[in-house]
Amino acid sequence: MAAAAARTARLRTALSEVTLLRHLVGAALGLLLVVLVLSAVDDFRRVQLAEMAYLGIAAGGLTVLTGLNGQLSLGHGALMAFGAYTTALLLPDRDGVPLVVVLLAAVAVTVVVGALVGVAAARLHGPYLAGATLALAVAVPGIALYFKETLGGEQGLRIIVPEAPTWADDATFFVTGQDLTPRGWIAFVAWLTLVVTYFLLANLSRSRVGRRWRAVRDDEVAAQLAGIDLARSRVSAFMVSAAAAGAAGAVLAIAVRLAAPSSFTLNLSLTLLAAVVLGGLGSLTGALTGAALLTFLPQVVTDLGREAGLDDIAAAELAPLVYGVVMVLVILLAPAGLFGTAHRAVVTRRTRRALAARAADGRASTGAPTDGSAGPTDSDPATRDSTTTTREGAQP
Repeated sequence: MAAAAARTARLRTALSEVTLLRHLVGAALGLLLVVLVLSAVDDFRRVQLAEMAYLGIAAGGLTVLTGLNGQLSLGHGALMAFGAYTTALLLPDRDGVPLVVVLLAAVAVTVVVGALVGVAAARLHGPYLAGATLALAVAVPGIALYFKETLGGEQGLRIIVPEAPTWADDATFFVTGQDLTPRGWIAFVAWLTLVVTYFLLANLSRSRVGRRWRAVRDDEVAAQLAGIDLARSRVSAFMVSAAAAGAAGAVLAIAVRLAAPSSFTLNLSLTLLAAVVLGGLGSLTGALTGAALLTFLPQVVTDLGREAGLDDIAAAELAPLVYGVVMVLVILLAPAGLFGTAHRAVVTRRTRRALAARAADGRASTGAPTDGSAGPTDSDPATRDSTTTTREGAQP
């Protein structure tokens, strides 16, 4: 039993020391969980899970930009539009470009746009950067209206998603015993993109590049004195965040089968920022938590309103109210976000336990009692007599 516990402890230590291996194991387990969950729910829930996936992808990129590098962006919804329209132009029919190539092309186009925006905004800080990205969020939907012959104007571009390949059908039936539906295939593509994106972002944030981002966020003067190029660091963070936004835009376009200006308004950018704040700034798990809350909370509140006797309109209007109350409560009671506050509490508890155990080991090694008693003193007659005898025997 002790040997098994020791082997388990050594395995946990090895996984904690090897970041890449730990993230790889986590990605594999997460993908297996996704397959099992998608096979256990109906098509309506699969649509909701696909929505959660593309919100989580974009929020993950935003939390890298804002949480790790300290840049505030209000234009990530506009960056998602570039990925979505790239996908729409490459998927006009079922015999279009392979889906993997479409996703990579959407990411590449958005990275180029992110580099241009990042270079322009590299010298901006705080509200000035927020204002510049806000202008981007307002202006980009108008591009589709200006080039309406190519981008479809207000109606947008329809997308025909290719059918699931044979290997996906066979693998799904082998693992779950069920056939793969079109909605299930789209949800699987969305969550596979999320798992790959989070795997790359997690490793990048733990690398030397991530440490540079944190240094620039914490103290620009100290980072510059340490030899870090501030402009290059900001541009690289913006490009990585834009890549995640492009992937999210492509997944959104595939999920809704449409790329239209109405999908990428300022409201989408504010939704992504709200997801990051609710979940916990600077944490990928927090970004996914915020995306889940924004996806499922409105539907849950609407259903509760209908059960309480409200009509459909009143129940739908109840959802934004509850969402706003939840946002205010999180900001007041959990400033680090839901996941951030829970993680901080767990870390604090573990630290206290470790300090208590170390203190107990220190008392045990010095011979002091570990039960809190003071031990024998000179007021004890037996102790006083033995001490006197020892002193007398030591005299010449």
